[in-house]
Amino acid sequence: MTELTHFDAQGQAHMVDVGAKPNTHRIAIAEGFITMQAATLDIIAAGTAKKGDVLGIARIAGIMAAKKTSELIPLCHPIALTKVAVEFELLPEKNAVRCEVRTETVGPTGVEMEALTAVQVSLLTIYDMCKAADKHMMMNGIILLKKRGGITDHLANK
Repeated sequence: MTELTHFDAQGQAHMVDVGAKPNTHRIAIAEGFITMQAATLDIIAAGTAKKGDVLGIARIAGIMAAKKTSELIPLCHPIALTKVAVEFELLPEKNAVRCEVRTETVGPTGVEMEALTAVQVSLLTIYDMCKAADKHMMMNGIILLKKRGGITDHLANK
């Protein structure tokens, strides 16, 4: 098991020093799902939710969340994002919406937390916009699919 990097030799939490790391092009892709009643998915697909365009608002929320990740996660570095793409796929056979987020930067540290945060906030926004119609929606399967750049690359074994 790799040692945890957010703790010093005395076990105290600290922000990892990335000052000596080279700037590289870094990419992260994460996904997650929200399941719901079929009627709720129909509302999203038809664009007839009382609060407006559910997926359009959720996309903006995800982008905003990626940009604010370092304000939400205590030891996360502020990152100059060069790209945030939030995509949705309706899955009628599962009564679900799949959210995939791709984040990119050129810098000394990765963008995994930004991608994962964006997925979660996008799904939470769908929940918020549809909760009047369906109080039993469930978010699940939030995972880092791919990380590229820096010392280590990662590809999820799904």
